[in-house]
Order: sequence, then C-alpha cells, then structure tokens
Amino acid sequence: MADFLDLFLEELVRAGEMDDAQAADVMDEHQRTGKPTREIAEEMGLITEDQGLDLIAQLLGAERIDLEHMSVPPETIQAVPPSVARMYSVVPVAAEGNTLTLAVSDLITPETSDEIAFVLSKDILFAVSSQTAIANAISRYFGTEDESMQDMLASLEDELEGVGELMHSGAKMEDLASVEAAAKSRPVVRFVNLVLYQAVQDRTSDIHFEPFEDEFRIRYRVDGALYEMAPPPRHLALPVISRLKVISGLNIAERRVPQDGRIQLPVAGRMIDFRVSTLPTQFGESVVLRVLDRSTVSLDLENLGMADDIFDFFCEDIAKPNGIVVVTGPTGSGKTTTLYSALRRLNTVEHKLLTAEEPVEYEIDGIVQVPIHESIGVTFSRVLRAFLRQDPDIIMVGEIRDLDTSEIAIQASLTGHLVFSTLHTNDAAGAVTRLIDMGVEPFLIASTLEAVLGQRLVRTICNNCKTEYQPTEDILEQLGLTAAQVGGRPFFYGAGCSYCNQTGYKGRRGIYEYLRVKDPIRDLINQRKPTLVIRDKAVELGMRTLREDGIRNILDGYTTVEEILKYT
Repeated sequence: MADFLDLFLEELVRAGEMDDAQAADVMDEHQRTGKPTREIAEEMGLITEDQGLDLIAQLLGAERIDLEHMSVPPETIQAVPPSVARMYSVVPVAAEGNTLTLAVSDLITPETSDEIAFVLSKDILFAVSSQTAIANAISRYFGTEDESMQDMLASLEDELEGVGELMHSGAKMEDLASVEAAAKSRPVVRFVNLVLYQAVQDRTSDIHFEPFEDEFRIRYRVDGALYEMAPPPRHLALPVISRLKVISGLNIAERRVPQDGRIQLPVAGRMIDFRVSTLPTQFGESVVLRVLDRSTVSLDLENLGMADDIFDFFCEDIAKPNGIVVVTGPTGSGKTTTLYSALRRLNTVEHKLLTAEEPVEYEIDGIVQVPIHESIGVTFSRVLRAFLRQDPDIIMVGEIRDLDTSEIAIQASLTGHLVFSTLHTNDAAGAVTRLIDMGVEPFLIASTLEAVLGQRLVRTICNNCKTEYQPTEDILEQLGLTAAQVGGRPFFYGAGCSYCNQTGYKGRRGIYEYLRVKDPIRDLINQRKPTLVIRDKAVELGMRTLREDGIRNILDGYTTVEEILKYT
C-alpha cells in the first residue's frame, strides 16, 4: 500500500515540486492521520490542487473531468449502489456495455480497483475530479446517509437470501468450500463494507458481531455506549464472520481457538485500521473490531482536556531524565492515548524511545514499538530486559501486570531511564497500594515513582443541541456543591438531535487527578500507609480529585451531571 502511495510522491520529487525531506514529511503525516498524500501535500502548500489531480490522472492513465458541471444519466447512477459510492468515494460518470467509468479524487490501489470491479460485476475505468466535486455529487445523486443505509439493506435482502440458500445447501458448518464461497459472495462483501463504513462515519470505537442461537447481533460502541443496528438474518453470521477473518488474514477453518488480526482498508477516502479479535462461543465465533481511525484521534497533549495546572505539571514530569510516570484508570479510559501523546511530545532526534505494547495500537514514526506475544514467550518482562540493552532514553511498558515487570521497570528508572506505564486502579493513590500488593518494596516505589495520573473519559455535550438549565438543590447536593459555589452559573445538557443520534452527546474528553510524589507522600509510601491516607495527603498538598475535575467540566459546559456522577 505504502509503495503505491510513494509513486505519487516520487513523481513530485522527480518533477522538482518537492524535495526528499518534504516528501518524507508528507508520508509521516499520511501515516499519522490516514489522510491522502495528495491532500496533505496541498495543505502544506507544496502543490496546487490542479497539480495534484493532473498527476493522479497521469498515474491512473485517466482523464480529468469537471464533475460539478456534468449531468450524469440516471441509469448510470443506478449502476452503483449508494453504499459503494460512499465507501470508496466514487461517482459513476459513464457506462458502455459492461464497462463503467468512475470519478475518483485520489490514487486507487490495484487491490481496491479489483474489489470495486468484483462488487459491481463490471469492468472499471477511472476519471479524475476534485474531492469537493465528488463529495457534492455523492450528496446530489445518492441522498442522505440514512437513506443509503436503508436502501442498502433493502436492496441486499434478496441477494442475502441467496447466501442463506448457499449456506443451507452446503449445509454444514464443516463444509469449508460453501462457507468460503458465501464469505466471498458479492452481497456479503457489500454488507460487511457497509457495516465498516457506517461505523467509521459514526465515530465508532468498537464493532461487535455476536451470534446467538436465534439471532445475529451487530452493535457499535460510540462514545463509550453500545448501540444495536438492525439485526441481519441469523444465517449471515457464519459468512459475515468468515469474511472478516479472510480480510484480516485469519484462518477461517479454525473456529475452536481465539485469533487476533488486523485489517487496513480505505473507507470514504482515508485509510482506517481495524484490530480484529475472535472468540469461540456456543453458537459460533464472536468478533470484535477495534476501529483505529487516525484522523479522529488527536495525539496532542494540548487536546486531551487537562486543566492548565495538571498539563503544566505533567509536561514538567515527563521531561525528567529518569523515574516512573504511571497512568491509571479502568479499561477504555484513554490511558494509552495519554501515553502516546506524551511520547509524541518527547519524540525528538535526541531521544531513543522504545515501547512494549499488547498490541501496538498506533504506529508512530521514530519510535521503536514492540508487540507482546505471550503465547511465544515474548512477555512484558522479557522485552523490558532486552530494552535495557538497546540504549534507550525513554521506555513505555503497556501495562505493569506482575512483580517481575514492575521490578525491571524500577531497575530501568534507577539506571537513568524515564519509564511510562499503565495500571488498572480506581484512582491515582490506588496505584501505590497496587504496586505494594504485587510485592514491590515500598522504598523502591518511593525512590522511583514521580507521578500518577488517574483518568476517566466522559461524554461531551453535543454543541448542536446544547441546552442550559439552573440546577436544583438536590443536584447540587449530589455533587457536594452549594449554590454560593456555583454562583448562578447555568448547567447544560444535550436535548438530542439528528447530529448526535438523539443521545445529547458527541465525542468524549478526559477528566483527571494528578498525584505528584513529593516527600510527604514518599514518607507515607515507606510506612505502607493505606490508599485513603495517601489520597488525603495528596489532596492536602493540592491534588484535585476526579470528582472535582468533573465538576470543573460541568461548570465549563463540557459535560453533564449524569456523566460525572456515573464515572466518579
């Protein structure tokens, strides 16, 4: 994939439009965000839109067209289902016999071209137009995305019934040829593409495919909450899950053991990564896809929603030459994103950065990232030992799970390395007790631990339907506030609108508590004091609790009382 994209940059370098260093910058940004290289080069002012589109046309052997001022016959439009147009960001502009010409705004890889041809059962040619013109044409010819979802399911109903007949005729799950044929059939390919496209459009973090005895459920997790889509027919479970396994490089014949894989697909004009996990269940395999959309994840510390004082303290602590900085919170609280953001800030030529992760979620140029494979003995502790022989400055360990890992992390910090890691505890002070419970000597924790950042993710109010109200005394009492402290400031909630799917929320932000390990805290650690005593001392020294930071977010109008009461 990267080699094919490099063609575009190589041609620009050869033509003298940019030098090697600029081309490398464009490629780095592409890998970071998933945005097309042409778009990035234009945003950087290295080429004009016309130059970019002319080169795309040249590389595809296609002509430039002015889609804005073209009229496409209805029968040509009907040759492409709305979901296909949106998924691949293409517009049909001409049809002759079995050959269809599609307008695109970027390079189409040979693999994607073959897939489009297969899904449409047509020979495909390309023409080139601007991204704006294509987006406008998709809206003009194919209506809203809601219509596209409904139309797609309706139009596929008959074809999907055909898949059901294929499954019943081949009939047993053990008949691998029938399963494979069904997984590669056009309706199943289109259905899976639609589910993935819809997930990316809705900013979904995970997609759950769950087969039960009498139904096949597909659920999306958006901003931490699960939503169910209209359930497809039960007989689709096996072909759909097999299709997911095929495109993620997993063994479709093996249904007895969990498997992990990865998918990289172009969706609506940008590259999206999906992390795939399968789990054998009583009624077939359950599959969860983690959606890693680089364009929607900000790995800048400034954008994480930290209060100014916490941000300043955190930046100060991660700039220290050695010590341990721990980020703590439950699964899905954004710990990895915070650590990645810290690493990106420190990722300079002067620093050697190494990470051990299970798995590697985002690839960051300039950082040596090692995936953990427990099954073959590549454990956190083993990798961490190897790291110490690699002359690092900064080490990130995905998670401290046991005494072995924690002792090596402490050893690394004592020998002049800065170590980042995560722990699963309820609050910042609990991290200390957790390490002692693992068997780490308190004096080692006291001498190496620099800070603990406790965090949660709360949903933010949709700006489109944000509504203010005056809180009642009962609400203030739940939060531990008085009317005088609020000072007449309004609270907010989301009334619900089409933009936020009637939920009242759009997006998430972090709430934080930051425990800096100063001398009074070190004394308590050495005395093996319980979590509550350490927490009270930290508050006395100026730490704001998660609840207090949550209240700050309520008063600033970012989130609701319900979210803060739920998570703190």
